[in-house]
Amino acid sequence: GSIYAMKKVKMGKLSSKEKENALNEVRILASVNHPNVIGYKEAFFEDATNCLCLVMENADGGDLLQLINNHKKANSSFSEKQVWHYFIQIIRGLKALHDLKICHRDIKCANVFLTKAGVVKLGDMNVSRVVKGGMMRTQTGTPYYACPEVWKDMPYDNRSDIWSAGCVLYEMVMKLPPFRA
Repeated sequence: GSIYAMKKVKMGKLSSKEKENALNEVRILASVNHPNVIGYKEAFFEDATNCLCLVMENADGGDLLQLINNHKKANSSFSEKQVWHYFIQIIRGLKALHDLKICHRDIKCANVFLTKAGVVKLGDMNVSRVVKGGMMRTQTGTPYYACPEVWKDMPYDNRSDIWSAGCVLYEMVMKLPPFRA
């Protein structure tokens, strides 16, 4: 009984080869079947609007950033038990992706979605690239959570996601990202 939502991604002028690549990428994401990763149902191009349409699972409990902001407003904090509850699920979701050679590349609180039942789902993997040869070089992701390799423009791999997950853990506890310069 999942609820699905459609996300439309505006594509620039794409060759048919590029369209094919984009769809292939989504098919790889669709191959991830794990409770802690947003499920992708299908993808298709809508030529009229030049959009890639993604039909995916919709988590009905908002995201971790919203929860952190709620705690900030209420001047309250997560219990240690809650922090572990969320963090362990983040790591399980990441392991599922990494086992399939997928780097998420944009792990941050706003991309950690929740169901009303408290299940964590990693989402918004629109910047993930299937790891060709294990290393990637393009700079994507959110600066607050980016690991040193990304800043130094060195190749990075699955370990970069682990760094970002550590930043998420820190932010759950402190209600601020660890590096704000």
